[in-house]
Amino acid sequence: MNLKNSHILVVDDDPDVLTAVRLLLKSKVKEVVTEHNPEKIPSLLSLQHFDIVLLDMNFRSAVHAGNEGLFWLKKIKELAPEVMVVMITAYGGVDLAVKSLKEGATDFILKPWQNEKLMETLEEALIRKHPPSKQRARPTPETGGLMIGDSEPMLDIYRIIGKVAPTDANILILGENGTGKDLVADAIHRRSSRANSPFIKVDVGALPESLFESELFGHKKGAFTDAREDRIGRFEAAHGGTLFLDEIGNISLPQQAKLLNVLQNRTIYRVGENRPIPVDIRLICATNLPLSELSNESRFRKDLMYRINTVELILPPLRQRGGDTVLLAHHFLSLYTKKYLKPELQLDPLAIQKLSSYPFPGNVRELQHTMERAVIMSDGAVIKANDLLFSPFESAIEKTPVAEPESIRLSKVEREAICRAVEKHHGNITKAAKELGLTRTALYRRLDKHHITI
Repeated sequence: MNLKNSHILVVDDDPDVLTAVRLLLKSKVKEVVTEHNPEKIPSLLSLQHFDIVLLDMNFRSAVHAGNEGLFWLKKIKELAPEVMVVMITAYGGVDLAVKSLKEGATDFILKPWQNEKLMETLEEALIRKHPPSKQRARPTPETGGLMIGDSEPMLDIYRIIGKVAPTDANILILGENGTGKDLVADAIHRRSSRANSPFIKVDVGALPESLFESELFGHKKGAFTDAREDRIGRFEAAHGGTLFLDEIGNISLPQQAKLLNVLQNRTIYRVGENRPIPVDIRLICATNLPLSELSNESRFRKDLMYRINTVELILPPLRQRGGDTVLLAHHFLSLYTKKYLKPELQLDPLAIQKLSSYPFPGNVRELQHTMERAVIMSDGAVIKANDLLFSPFESAIEKTPVAEPESIRLSKVEREAICRAVEKHHGNITKAAKELGLTRTALYRRLDKHHITI
């Protein structure tokens, strides 16, 4: 279905907004209906069919807390669950808009918007309502061509990137090692208003305690033994742009306190200097650890956790991405044949089958290394199944004893049940815990007990 054949309802108490949307859409859609009173939504939905509802987050009849918008969102999803709902919100309401996505909204758009952006949002909503039968394999334009994948979990990731990138909201990226958290951070920066400013990446988990402040905040000459000249830190280097703090779950409590102070005040002090330096940065953090569990164990400050994750983005492991494994394999095959000046190579059908059936515990990074090695070692024009050797560190399988104790068997059953529930709900801990009959905290404890990362 295309936009030209769609029926759209616009609900907003601002007559100027209704007029502007009606004039914009009247020649581009089959029908556009505007309404200033949300109380009429039930009758409108009962009288005619709509593909998309553009719904304001706030109405003059209520305090501007977004509650009325969320109420009518839920009502629309009850009356017409097939309708795509796009929320309209002011810039300061990004948090509310993100909450609306969790309540069932398809998307949101910020006021004031550009007409092209509104049309793009409506078209994306229609694609989600009527997805193509077969997605074309391609690097996604949404992420600057850096990420590859057409699986449903990745399409959700692209949609979220498209929504959060234009804002300055702090982003927390969660995911297993090798899922591409750094690529997502870079994609968000590329699509932001700061795209022409610096993108500074810091592996904070690898910084020694003694160098943490100096690396992040800079130092004055003579501040300590090896401080032979003035040096700016990563915060200053990222001024006006984006600062990406990787492996943030691995920093100590004292380091967390220093980081929190800077994020709250948006000023830094170089080591050995008392002059405050204001910094303007967009913050993106990443970790493969469950921060909620860390905070419950007093290993990660809750106030810092709330500060860094205005929006939480969970990357799916490769085993949950279906056909993306083969797409990525072909991508790496092409990449490394050019790098190592090899003739054009192809994947044997049995090699494709082998790749598709392997779970890749090391995720995309492991697949990349597998394909690079296969290209280097190849002799002919075809990569065969035997040419694909998986990492012995990732794929080692423990041998089961002939007679194992009951407690071990029960532990394995519990672990398998947890893995199935987490994978079924694509890493959504709340849904997985509900299915297992556990609280979120209890599930996090069991994830840690069985060394399961999400």
